[in-house]
Amino acid sequence: MAELRLEAAGPGRVRLAGALTHETVPALLERGLPAAGEGLTVDLAGLDRVDSAGLALLIEWLRRARGTLRYEGAPQPLRALARVGGVAGLLGLAGP
Repeated sequence: MAELRLEAAGPGRVRLAGALTHETVPALLERGLPAAGEGLTVDLAGLDRVDSAGLALLIEWLRRARGTLRYEGAPQPLRALARVGGVAGLLGLAGP
């Protein structure tokens, strides 16, 4: 079974680490989006695997947060998947 960790990383910041895949997304969806008040930054640098289910979760979190969520540190494979899916700009992952 794949492992995913969601950890606090300071005020208004969380870190995802591990595999964001069809195996781990259901539990994370059930857990819900962390509350952040004015805004939340999600550090994605610790992700070592992401599939389309993981990408869908990131889109869903963005929708639920209504503009108060920001992603940073996305690994290159996630950026590539977002580009292929046409959502890199939406997720703020359009950079190199």
